[in-house]
Amino acid sequence: MRVASGDQESIVYIDGEYLPENQAKISVFDHVVLYGDGVYDTCCAWGGKVFKLDAHLDRLFESARAVKLDVPVEKSTLRRVVLETVKRNHLEEAYVKIIVTRGVGKLPLLSPYHCVPTVIVFAKPYMRLADGDDEKSIRVKIASLRRIPDESLYAKVKSSNYQNHVLARMEANEAGYDDAIELTIGGYVAEAPGYNVFVIKHGALLTPRDNILVGITRQTVLELASRHGIVSHECALTPFDLFNADEIFFSSTAGGIFPVGEVDGRRIGDGAPGPVTRRVRSLYHELLESGEASIPVY
Repeated sequence: MRVASGDQESIVYIDGEYLPENQAKISVFDHVVLYGDGVYDTCCAWGGKVFKLDAHLDRLFESARAVKLDVPVEKSTLRRVVLETVKRNHLEEAYVKIIVTRGVGKLPLLSPYHCVPTVIVFAKPYMRLADGDDEKSIRVKIASLRRIPDESLYAKVKSSNYQNHVLARMEANEAGYDDAIELTIGGYVAEAPGYNVFVIKHGALLTPRDNILVGITRQTVLELASRHGIVSHECALTPFDLFNADEIFFSSTAGGIFPVGEVDGRRIGDGAPGPVTRRVRSLYHELLESGEASIPVY
């Protein structure tokens, strides 16, 4: 993947102000800096419209509620802020991130009380595939570090603390792979760093149901499958199921549908994007292009 870039400095929203990115700063004493204590959500704009923005805001507020973090703006206000941020950056296709930090407390200590939360929204050009990359697939490694269990941190919370995912991806990259797959403590497939996992077997879509972040793109894939007659199941999957899959793909808001052609040195199918993966990717792209599930920016 590559990121389209421009020469113009982006505009970032922080606590009621729209600032040039070189002026967009938060305190070094913010809990998100000290402890990774915050929540966020990522959405995308396509064709001048933000895709499933309300679903992303709902998940952001649910994440915040789960960790007892009070979002200091109303959902309707934050909705307008996201649209305005994309507009001020003159973007048609954008990668948009909304962050709510625990904020700064009276002392730079672990106590989460008496903190003043910070809200950040930024928009960058959307990641696009380089020419020919839509015919490629990625190579992934099963990470030795396990996914943090629900008993330790709610998997449904989109937390700002991503060190578990960062280390899994580093392990994979340093072993020569493109990305990682994380297992649960019990040895079942959970997710990839920043992606949900789909396995195709005998034409059916299978995806993990437990110890995962319930992705908006994942839910969109399941909705598209139901609408277009593709059988799908949320179920427990093991590495054995990965090794013997007909096809595998990852899904994420930031990148859409990523075909996987190899897991731990085992080629999946013929190593190229398979027919079900191609169909799902096409349906997803058509939905983005249609604007059916999107909110206009302009």
